Amino acid sequence: MPTVYLSLGSNLGDREANLRRAVQMLNEIPRARVVAVSSLYETAPIEDGGPDDYLNLAVKVDVDGTAQEFHHECSRIEQTLGRPAPPRRGPRLIDIDILLFDDACINEPGLQVPHPRMTQRAFVLVPLSEIEPSLTLHGKSLTEWLRLLGNSQTVQRVKRAEEWWR
Repeated sequence: MPTVYLSLGSNLGDREANLRRAVQMLNEIPRARVVAVSSLYETAPIEDGGPDDYLNLAVKVDVDGTAQEFHHECSRIEQTLGRPAPPRRGPRLIDIDILLFDDACINEPGLQVPHPRMTQRAFVLVPLSEIEPSLTLHGKSLTEWLRLLGNSQTVQRVKRAEEWWR
């Protein structure tokens, strides 16, 4: 079974409830099983994320299927939870990004794996390093990628995984 790593974020409404429901729905996908969920981290928006801070987390999922099938399921969850269709930037109730799908390299419209900007985003790297500290990307550890970012992005843990998940 391929292992998939996801980044989830929310900055509208009840952010924690949005994320909890999204993880529950990921676990309800046929032939998918949530293996690990990170703590919740609060981060300031980057790019055109709006005025409200995000809650972010990382999820590890075992999936029996293709990256395209799983991407479709993630998009369905986003739509069910009230995420509007593109444009993709801006405030959102839920955002689910596939970071890694086993060791696949995919470059298709709407699906790029590994996620092309993951090494530039502390809000992705910090939760990911919590659930998979030994992971390397492009020959560097997650810690090395975070060191390269410096202090340009603040990521604050607000709840440990065991405090909010299950």
